[in-house]
Amino acid sequence: MNSIDVSLILRETLFVAVKVGAPALLASMLAGLVVSIFQAVTQINESTLAFLPKFLASMAALLFGGPFMYSTLVSYAHHIFDQLIAAGTS
Repeated sequence: MNSIDVSLILRETLFVAVKVGAPALLASMLAGLVVSIFQAVTQINESTLAFLPKFLASMAALLFGGPFMYSTLVSYAHHIFDQLIAAGTS
């Protein structure tokens, strides 16, 4: 396994991490944006108000995006194990 293979594996690892983390992070970000706009419009300055909507949005994203995240991680694990087997046989 040369340095080109390692850099490709690291690049793919970072891409998979972004794909797995993005649904929950984006849902939390959108919920925070909506709550912030609501707080700005109503002039409510409560810092704990944003916690529950962000939590519920991220849990909903994990619930609905779970199968996608699972299949992404499983296919990546299969790919990595295939790479390990190929490196061991050569």
